[in-house]
Amino acid sequence: MSTTTDSPRDPDNDASDAGAPGSGGAADAGRAAKTGGAAKTGGAAKTGGAAKTGRAAKTSGAAKTSGAADAGAQGSDLGAAGSQLSTAPREDISLPSLGPLGWARWFWRQLTSMRVALLLLFLLSIGAIPGSLIPQTGIDPVKVDEFKADHETLGALYDKLGMFHVYSSVWFSAVYLLLFISLIGCIVPRTWQFAGQLRRRPPAAPRRLTRLPAYTTWRTDAAPDDVLAAAERMLKKRRFRAHRAGTAVAAEKGYLREVGNLVFHLALIVMLVAFAVGNLWKSEGGKLITEGDGFANSLTQYDDFKSGAFFDTDTMEPFGFTLHKFAATYERTGPQKGTPRVFRADISYFSGADGKEHRTSIEVNTPLDIADSKVFLLSHGYAPRVTVKDGRGKTVYQGAVPFLPQDSKNFTSTGVVKVPGAKTKDGRPNQLGFQGFFIPTYGGKGSGTMFSQFPALDNPRLVLTAYHGDLGLGSGLPQNVYQLKMKGLKQYSVDGRAVAQMMRPGETMTLPGGDGSITFDGVKPWASFKISHQPGNGFALTGAVAALLGVAGSLFIQRRRVWVRAEKGADGVTVVEMAGLGRSEAPRLPEELADLAGALEPAAPIAPAAGPETSEDPAEPTDSDGPDSDGPADPSEGARA
Repeated sequence: MSTTTDSPRDPDNDASDAGAPGSGGAADAGRAAKTGGAAKTGGAAKTGGAAKTGRAAKTSGAAKTSGAADAGAQGSDLGAAGSQLSTAPREDISLPSLGPLGWARWFWRQLTSMRVALLLLFLLSIGAIPGSLIPQTGIDPVKVDEFKADHETLGALYDKLGMFHVYSSVWFSAVYLLLFISLIGCIVPRTWQFAGQLRRRPPAAPRRLTRLPAYTTWRTDAAPDDVLAAAERMLKKRRFRAHRAGTAVAAEKGYLREVGNLVFHLALIVMLVAFAVGNLWKSEGGKLITEGDGFANSLTQYDDFKSGAFFDTDTMEPFGFTLHKFAATYERTGPQKGTPRVFRADISYFSGADGKEHRTSIEVNTPLDIADSKVFLLSHGYAPRVTVKDGRGKTVYQGAVPFLPQDSKNFTSTGVVKVPGAKTKDGRPNQLGFQGFFIPTYGGKGSGTMFSQFPALDNPRLVLTAYHGDLGLGSGLPQNVYQLKMKGLKQYSVDGRAVAQMMRPGETMTLPGGDGSITFDGVKPWASFKISHQPGNGFALTGAVAALLGVAGSLFIQRRRVWVRAEKGADGVTVVEMAGLGRSEAPRLPEELADLAGALEPAAPIAPAAGPETSEDPAEPTDSDGPDSDGPADPSEGARA
């Protein structure tokens, strides 16, 4: 008959305190700790001659109340181990006595909260929609004027709301600045808090590991110090931050999850800054260049130009290029007839005041990167070459005149020729103007149409109508170079019929009254380029990539803590406990804990189960050691959630 003696015990090792095996304690996961030679099924150890089931141990003959623990003690069971695994600021505002300072503090807390930041980001994205659907003054002022003319009431309302300049409007700027402040106010305290977490060691193991979401335990003959040393080495090898804390090893992993959150917030700030820099210091302009002509980066060279508020036109980088040849080929047969196959501008360029000239090609999706600017190929067309003589027989104009395509598929184009220096045969001023259209491939008289049949120069024709009088160029007001100002002009006519003629290359149209002539000499292609300087693009791209990486890290990395405790039982066998805790629900945590337990098993092999002993008060069979049991369970299978 086995006998037990009452002896004082440390309450931290008591089974009713920690649920962990110790002197007279209970071994969880279906293993019974035998003390004084008598084992009790269900994990209850017999102490002082009496056994108490339900993992309650009787000490010194006095029975503790089963399951007695006040709510306050339960709330502190995990202690520092259950502390925040996030750097999100705590919202512990007390509202009863809010004065001006209290309301300011409350407003600041709300502004820097995550929900307000998401709301502002949503408002910013919604506010950008009108900028894509409604014509913007900074992009196309002509379309804005047309919209106002077509929709007088709606146009006036849009104008008051700033819909024609959305990205510089007061309301859009307010949302933008509030989002910027919100992100900074959110990320700064979180960064300091996370830095403090990195400086601190993982918290020590809680008293009751059995209350953690994932838990396993087993018994081993290895010494506790050897088990803990092996556990610390194993956890560090798996990139856990681990350290010894009393009879346990505390470890933590997954800090990159919070790094991902911080990187995402920083990336948003970088993107906002890049957006601001790109709009304040940007410049953008367009230039149409006929084959053989060139461009130099100065304000007067641009056909149209717009820049940000802080861009200084006096600091424009010196560079330029010359269009030597524009090559375009098209599909000639099949259902895709007329589809472009090659659009290429062969150029030579220089950078710097004394820069060396280089040769290269610009294609639609291959811009030229030069002097922190990009040169994009936008479109192309044709420029008929003409020679104009006035009434004196003097050549007053000779060159290529760009015509703008009206048919984007086959390039039927319209344009004008303005000759302000022409005179009559007796020397009186007689400004000439010609308006017409150009047909790259004329279908012939039997085609029934005057429109081009193919975009290439297969059968070019130039159709012109002649005018004379005052072109209005001396008024000082800007004019559209592709249109004639009809006020002050009179159309040439013969016998009441307007003077107009379709010409092949080499043909000439003679003006009535000996006022001169115009000859169609040939055709040159032209190309349209956009020269863009966007200083914030690199930062915006970096921020976007960083934001994606940050989101991926915060979604796929799980922050978790693991504790390994090893203590000697009353029978001299070491009891190993392993438990894990995740920041939130972690479905893979039990699997990871089982894997860690399996990795630790070679250093802490499972002790053989103790055989039955003769006793006047025989122990009841346990679940794990009953008749149907196959023996002690593998520790890697003991993890539970």
